Amino acid sequence: MSAVVPGWLAACTPTPPAVLIERLRTIMQARLADDRPPGADDYLGAAESLLHALLHDGCTSRTSAVDLLVVDALVTYAFEVASDDPARVAARAADAMIRIAALAGPLEPERQSSARP
Repeated sequence: MSAVVPGWLAACTPTPPAVLIERLRTIMQARLADDRPPGADDYLGAAESLLHALLHDGCTSRTSAVDLLVVDALVTYAFEVASDDPARVAARAADAMIRIAALAGPLEPERQSSARP
């Protein structure tokens, strides 16, 4: 398991699906220019970018389902890493909520009509 996917992930029972692990690895390797382990901001930034792309594209395919799980995993990993600095966890959580909530801006007019039941 490479440094971009936390080692504790391999120890999870049941083991996460291979497609999830591979997607995490691909996303994080693309974001990191060196071999250092990702920090909380790296994981959160990756989650934010992926969620933005999913919301922009309408996230209606099966591929989107995996990517939505990846967003969730990336945020989880951000806070796993952040737990090493407990004094900053509350501030980091507030920042994460603001950043993620900001992605839920108004829909474009053509998507508003298709989003209604």
